[in-house]
Amino acid sequence: MPPSASQPPLRRVAKTALVLDILLSLGALAGGAALMLGPRGEILPLPLSALRGSPFDTYFVPGMILFSILGLGPFAAARLVWLRHPLAPLATCVVGIALLVWLAVEIAIIGYSDNPPLQPFYLLLGFAITGVGLTWLARRAAPVTP
Repeated sequence: MPPSASQPPLRRVAKTALVLDILLSLGALAGGAALMLGPRGEILPLPLSALRGSPFDTYFVPGMILFSILGLGPFAAARLVWLRHPLAPLATCVVGIALLVWLAVEIAIIGYSDNPPLQPFYLLLGFAITGVGLTWLARRAAPVTP
């Protein structure tokens, strides 16, 4: 159900959340699909040796997790924002925290890499999404003064 014409326009914090959620969703859907379709590094040139020390032999399961949790999750959060659902700020926070947890686990298992600079970019994006969500939650919780 799309927002009705009588609903107020999205505030700046909601617009920012919408853009950041969609940005993450598109990147994770594409990356997850590439990992699932080329689980041995056929599409994304990732060496299987990077998975040493992890519970995975190929990139299929990490790709599936990336696609579903960090691809579809932010898409659902963006939809909540668009629909002006009361859970949208919380969903945005959860998305940001999920991204930060994903990166912490990734760095713990395969190490930090800034070549290409995907990990630094997504760390910044995770902090930005979490910050926007927390700001939005704080503004909603603040008492309204006449």
